[in-house]
Amino acid sequence: MTEPTVISGSIKAVTFYELIKGIGAVITALALWAWHNDVSLWIESANHAWVQHFGTLFSTQVEALTRVAHKASENWTLFLLLILGYASLRFIEAYGLWTDKTWAYWFSVLGYGIFLPAEVYYLFARPFDWLKLATLLLNVLVVVVVYKQMRRKGLI
Repeated sequence: MTEPTVISGSIKAVTFYELIKGIGAVITALALWAWHNDVSLWIESANHAWVQHFGTLFSTQVEALTRVAHKASENWTLFLLLILGYASLRFIEAYGLWTDKTWAYWFSVLGYGIFLPAEVYYLFARPFDWLKLATLLLNVLVVVVVYKQMRRKGLI
């Protein structure tokens, strides 16, 4: 009989992070499905509310989201499928990490690690952005946490 595996707290944190990203993606997909006909009106209302409450804080990100939202409304079925596919990957990864599957560790470390060079490039190639820095640091943290767990388990 095999003993149940004990998952470290840091891997649990990565699992919850993946769940949050998956849930966020599903909510985004539902919003796109519900409002794909009225996305311009919705974006204008959201931008107005944002500026009223937060001013120009994250204005670069808000502008980028606006452009993506307009594109998404034009090809909403494609974007809906892409978002749901992304959410599925996040849920699969969370399940694999929670159940201590070897493939999930590899999936996680490679999935995050592959984007690190691009994130570093965009951090320095474009105007500085705190959100890009936070994303880079969080992704580095996930890679380090998962890599250390892989070393402990003898996978590397």
